[in-house]
Amino acid sequence: MADAPPTDARAIALVALATALSDERRARRFLDLTGIGTDELRERVADPALLAGLIRFLEAHEPDLVAVAQAMDVKPESLVKARHELEESQ
Repeated sequence: MADAPPTDARAIALVALATALSDERRARRFLDLTGIGTDELRERVADPALLAGLIRFLEAHEPDLVAVAQAMDVKPESLVKARHELEESQ
């Protein structure tokens, strides 16, 4: 039996981050576009701004948004909703 997908905005974003970074091409593009290094990424992994930024990155390229959402077994709209919640919490 598969685990249920996360429902909390931060949990959704953390799983999205791990899922997005598991694809080498996508991970490299995210790091290159944001200018963030792997050390900074590790330090800021729980930062709502970083997590919201990751989801914005996915939204900017719909195939990535859809692929990550499918891998997480959630609808893309759930990722977008999580981003909104993270941005409102800042």
